[in-house]
Amino acid sequence: MPPVWSATVVEHHRLRRDLAVVRLVGDAVPFLAGQSVSVAVPQQPRIARRLSPALPPSLDGKLEFHVRGVPAGWVSSAIVADTCPGDVWGISDPRGELTVDESGREVVMLAGGTGLAPLRALILELSRRPRPPRTRLFTGARSPRDLYADDMLYLLAAELDWLTVIPVVESPADPVWPDEWYDRSRVDVGFGAEQRRHGTLADMVARHEGFPGHQVLVCGSPAMTRTTIETLVANGTPAGDIRFDPPG
Repeated sequence: MPPVWSATVVEHHRLRRDLAVVRLVGDAVPFLAGQSVSVAVPQQPRIARRLSPALPPSLDGKLEFHVRGVPAGWVSSAIVADTCPGDVWGISDPRGELTVDESGREVVMLAGGTGLAPLRALILELSRRPRPPRTRLFTGARSPRDLYADDMLYLLAAELDWLTVIPVVESPADPVWPDEWYDRSRVDVGFGAEQRRHGTLADMVARHEGFPGHQVLVCGSPAMTRTTIETLVANGTPAGDIRFDPPG
Protein backbone atom coordinates (compact mmCIF):
# COMPACT_ATOMS: atom_id res chain seq x y z
CA MET A 1 0.00 0.00 0.00
CA PRO A 2 1.37 3.45 -0.90
CA PRO A 3 1.57 5.96 1.96
CA VAL A 4 -1.45 8.20 2.54
CA TRP A 5 -1.10 11.63 4.10
CA SER A 6 -3.99 13.54 5.64
CA ALA A 7 -4.91 17.21 5.32
CA THR A 8 -7.78 19.20 6.80
CA VAL A 9 -9.79 21.76 4.84
CA VAL A 10 -9.38 25.24 6.32
CA GLU A 11 -10.92 27.32 3.50
CA HIS A 12 -13.39 26.66 0.70
CA HIS A 13 -13.93 29.52 -1.76
CA ARG A 14 -16.52 28.94 -4.43
CA LEU A 15 -15.55 31.31 -7.23
CA ARG A 16 -17.92 30.16 -9.98
CA ARG A 17 -21.00 27.96 -10.27
CA ASP A 18 -18.70 25.08 -11.21
CA LEU A 19 -15.38 26.06 -9.63
CA ALA A 20 -13.87 26.31 -6.16
CA VAL A 21 -10.49 26.91 -4.53
CA VAL A 22 -9.82 24.67 -1.53
CA ARG A 23 -7.03 25.26 1.00
CA LEU A 24 -5.88 22.64 3.46
CA VAL A 25 -3.27 22.14 6.18
CA GLY A 26 -1.91 18.77 7.25
CA ASP A 27 0.95 16.37 6.73
CA ALA A 28 3.90 17.53 4.64
CA VAL A 29 3.24 15.72 1.35
CA PRO A 30 6.48 14.92 -0.58
CA PHE A 31 5.37 16.02 -4.04
CA LEU A 32 7.16 18.28 -6.52
CA ALA A 33 5.72 21.52 -7.88
CA GLY A 34 3.93 20.65 -11.11
CA GLN A 35 2.95 17.14 -10.04
CA SER A 36 -0.55 15.84 -9.29
CA VAL A 37 -1.67 13.76 -6.32
CA SER A 38 -4.48 11.29 -5.69
CA VAL A 39 -7.17 12.76 -3.43
CA ALA A 40 -9.93 11.02 -1.46
CA VAL A 41 -12.64 13.23 0.06
CA PRO A 42 -15.28 12.33 2.69
CA GLN A 43 -18.17 13.07 0.31
CA GLN A 44 -17.02 10.24 -2.02
CA PRO A 45 -14.49 8.24 0.04
CA ARG A 46 -14.32 5.25 -2.33
CA ILE A 47 -13.49 7.27 -5.44
CA ALA A 48 -10.07 8.91 -5.67
CA ARG A 49 -9.42 11.78 -8.05
CA ARG A 50 -6.17 13.28 -9.25
CA LEU A 51 -5.68 16.97 -8.46
CA SER A 52 -2.72 19.27 -9.01
CA PRO A 53 -1.60 21.42 -6.07
CA ALA A 54 -1.49 25.13 -6.87
CA LEU A 55 1.24 25.76 -4.28
CA PRO A 56 4.74 24.30 -4.18
CA PRO A 57 5.40 21.85 -1.35
CA SER A 58 5.90 23.31 2.10
CA LEU A 59 7.12 21.91 5.40
CA ASP A 60 4.07 23.36 7.17
CA GLY A 61 1.75 21.18 5.11
CA LYS A 62 -0.18 23.90 3.26
CA LEU A 63 -2.04 22.72 0.15
CA GLU A 64 -4.27 24.49 -2.35
CA PHE A 65 -6.37 22.96 -5.13
CA HIS A 66 -8.41 24.54 -7.94
CA VAL A 67 -11.33 22.26 -8.76
CA ARG A 68 -13.88 22.53 -11.56
CA GLY A 69 -16.99 20.38 -11.35
CA VAL A 70 -17.76 18.49 -14.53
CA PRO A 71 -20.95 16.71 -15.66
CA ALA A 72 -21.13 13.24 -14.08
CA GLY A 73 -18.03 14.13 -12.05
CA TRP A 74 -19.14 12.84 -8.66
CA VAL A 75 -15.95 13.80 -6.84
CA SER A 76 -15.27 17.15 -8.51
CA SER A 77 -18.90 18.27 -8.16
CA ALA A 78 -18.96 17.22 -4.51
CA ILE A 79 -15.77 19.17 -3.84
CA VAL A 80 -17.16 22.31 -5.48
CA ALA A 81 -20.59 22.19 -3.84
CA ASP A 82 -20.21 20.34 -0.55
CA THR A 83 -16.69 20.79 0.85
CA CYS A 84 -16.62 22.31 4.35
CA PRO A 85 -13.85 23.44 6.70
CA GLY A 86 -12.91 20.50 8.90
CA ASP A 87 -13.22 17.90 6.14
CA VAL A 88 -10.23 15.55 6.16
CA TRP A 89 -8.77 14.55 2.79
CA GLY A 90 -6.45 11.64 2.08
CA ILE A 91 -3.51 12.51 -0.20
CA SER A 92 -1.32 9.92 -1.95
CA ASP A 93 0.68 8.93 -5.04
CA PRO A 94 2.46 12.12 -6.22
CA ARG A 95 3.42 11.86 -9.88
CA GLY A 96 3.91 13.92 -13.04
CA GLU A 97 6.52 15.37 -15.37
CA LEU A 98 5.79 19.12 -15.39
CA THR A 99 9.14 20.59 -14.39
CA VAL A 100 11.42 23.53 -15.19
CA ASP A 101 15.09 22.61 -15.29
CA GLU A 102 18.06 24.69 -14.17
CA SER A 103 19.35 25.45 -17.68
CA GLY A 104 18.08 29.04 -17.65
CA ARG A 105 16.23 28.55 -20.93
CA GLU A 106 13.14 30.72 -21.32
CA VAL A 107 9.85 29.11 -20.32
CA VAL A 108 6.50 29.14 -22.11
CA MET A 109 3.47 27.92 -20.16
CA LEU A 110 0.04 27.25 -21.66
CA ALA A 111 -2.75 26.72 -19.13
CA GLY A 112 -6.33 25.84 -20.01
CA GLY A 113 -8.83 26.40 -17.18
CA THR A 114 -7.73 24.76 -13.93
CA GLY A 115 -4.64 23.54 -15.75
CA LEU A 116 -3.31 26.78 -14.28
CA ALA A 117 -2.91 25.16 -10.84
CA PRO A 118 0.34 23.19 -11.33
CA LEU A 119 1.83 25.97 -13.47
CA ARG A 120 1.10 28.49 -10.74
CA ALA A 121 2.89 26.17 -8.29
CA LEU A 122 5.90 26.11 -10.63
CA ILE A 123 5.89 29.91 -10.96
CA LEU A 124 5.93 30.30 -7.19
CA GLU A 125 8.75 27.78 -6.96
CA LEU A 126 10.71 29.63 -9.66
CA SER A 127 10.34 32.85 -7.67
CA ARG A 128 12.56 31.26 -4.99
CA ARG A 129 15.45 30.82 -7.42
CA PRO A 130 18.23 33.44 -7.46
CA ARG A 131 17.80 33.96 -11.21
CA PRO A 132 14.43 32.73 -12.49
CA PRO A 133 14.16 32.22 -16.26
CA ARG A 134 12.02 34.60 -18.29
CA THR A 135 8.57 33.04 -18.34
CA ARG A 136 5.49 33.65 -20.47
CA LEU A 137 2.20 32.26 -19.21
CA PHE A 138 -0.73 32.01 -21.62
CA THR A 139 -3.87 31.31 -19.60
CA GLY A 140 -6.95 30.35 -21.59
CA ALA A 141 -10.69 30.33 -20.95
CA ARG A 142 -13.94 30.41 -22.88
CA SER A 143 -14.89 33.93 -21.74
CA PRO A 144 -13.52 36.71 -19.51
CA ARG A 145 -15.68 35.42 -16.66
CA ASP A 146 -13.93 32.06 -16.83
CA LEU A 147 -10.53 33.64 -16.11
CA TYR A 148 -11.06 32.80 -12.47
CA ALA A 149 -7.53 33.76 -11.30
CA ASP A 150 -7.31 37.02 -13.24
CA ASP A 151 -6.71 39.16 -10.17
CA MET A 152 -4.08 36.84 -8.68
CA LEU A 153 -2.15 36.62 -11.96
CA TYR A 154 -2.32 40.38 -12.49
CA LEU A 155 -0.74 41.01 -9.10
CA LEU A 156 1.81 38.22 -9.56
CA ALA A 157 2.95 39.59 -12.93
CA ALA A 158 3.31 43.06 -11.41
CA GLU A 159 5.51 41.65 -8.65
CA LEU A 160 7.73 39.36 -10.77
CA ASP A 161 9.59 41.23 -13.50
CA TRP A 162 10.58 37.98 -15.25
CA LEU A 163 6.94 36.85 -15.64
CA THR A 164 4.60 37.90 -18.46
CA VAL A 165 0.95 36.81 -18.34
CA ILE A 166 -1.20 36.75 -21.48
CA PRO A 167 -4.91 36.07 -20.84
CA VAL A 168 -6.67 34.39 -23.77
CA VAL A 169 -10.44 34.07 -24.25
CA GLU A 170 -12.34 32.27 -26.99
CA SER A 171 -15.16 34.82 -26.77
CA PRO A 172 -14.71 38.49 -25.76
CA ALA A 173 -18.20 38.52 -24.17
CA ASP A 174 -19.44 36.69 -21.10
CA PRO A 175 -22.44 34.33 -21.27
CA VAL A 176 -25.81 36.04 -20.80
CA TRP A 177 -26.84 33.73 -17.97
CA PRO A 178 -25.85 34.94 -14.48
CA ASP A 179 -23.40 33.26 -12.13
CA GLU A 180 -24.08 34.29 -8.55
CA TRP A 181 -20.70 33.04 -7.37
CA TYR A 182 -18.90 35.19 -9.93
CA ASP A 183 -20.89 38.23 -8.82
CA ARG A 184 -19.98 37.55 -5.19
CA SER A 185 -16.26 37.18 -5.89
CA ARG A 186 -15.78 40.06 -8.35
CA VAL A 187 -12.93 42.49 -7.65
CA ASP A 188 -11.67 45.57 -9.45
CA VAL A 189 -8.17 44.16 -10.00
CA GLY A 190 -7.24 42.27 -13.14
CA PHE A 191 -6.38 42.47 -16.80
CA GLY A 192 -8.42 44.84 -18.95
CA ALA A 193 -10.19 43.91 -22.16
CA GLU A 194 -7.37 45.50 -24.18
CA GLN A 195 -4.87 43.06 -22.65
CA ARG A 196 -6.78 39.92 -23.55
CA ARG A 197 -6.11 37.95 -26.74
CA HIS A 198 -8.97 36.29 -28.58
CA GLY A 199 -8.95 32.66 -29.70
CA THR A 200 -7.91 29.33 -28.28
CA LEU A 201 -4.49 28.57 -26.85
CA ALA A 202 -3.75 26.62 -30.04
CA ASP A 203 -4.63 29.79 -31.99
CA MET A 204 -2.08 31.72 -29.92
CA VAL A 205 0.57 29.13 -30.67
CA ALA A 206 -0.26 29.22 -34.39
CA ARG A 207 0.47 32.98 -34.43
CA HIS A 208 4.06 32.34 -33.33
CA GLU A 209 6.88 30.76 -35.28
CA GLY A 210 7.44 28.12 -32.65
CA PHE A 211 9.47 28.17 -29.48
CA PRO A 212 12.77 26.44 -30.25
CA GLY A 213 15.22 26.66 -27.38
CA HIS A 214 12.42 27.12 -24.84
CA GLN A 215 11.00 24.91 -22.14
CA VAL A 216 7.30 24.54 -23.02
CA LEU A 217 4.73 23.30 -20.50
CA VAL A 218 1.11 22.55 -21.39
CA CYS A 219 -1.71 21.72 -18.97
CA GLY A 220 -5.43 21.62 -19.67
CA SER A 221 -8.16 19.30 -20.87
CA PRO A 222 -7.05 16.32 -22.97
CA ALA A 223 -8.48 17.92 -26.13
CA MET A 224 -6.82 21.28 -25.45
CA THR A 225 -3.51 19.62 -24.63
CA ARG A 226 -3.53 17.46 -27.76
CA THR A 227 -4.45 20.31 -30.12
CA THR A 228 -1.99 22.74 -28.59
CA ILE A 229 0.91 20.28 -28.71
CA GLU A 230 0.13 19.40 -32.34
CA THR A 231 0.23 23.10 -33.22
CA LEU A 232 3.44 23.67 -31.27
CA VAL A 233 5.23 20.87 -33.11
CA ALA A 234 3.84 21.93 -36.50
CA ASN A 235 5.16 25.46 -35.89
CA GLY A 236 8.69 24.32 -35.08
CA THR A 237 8.77 23.63 -31.36
CA PRO A 238 10.80 20.44 -30.80
CA ALA A 239 8.58 17.74 -29.27
CA GLY A 240 11.36 16.91 -26.80
CA ASP A 241 11.09 20.43 -25.31
CA ILE A 242 7.39 20.01 -24.47
CA ARG A 243 6.12 18.69 -21.16
CA PHE A 244 2.41 18.23 -20.54
CA ASP A 245 -0.16 16.93 -18.12
CA PRO A 246 -3.96 17.18 -17.86
CA PRO A 247 -5.21 19.01 -14.78
CA GLY A 248 -6.81 17.28 -11.84
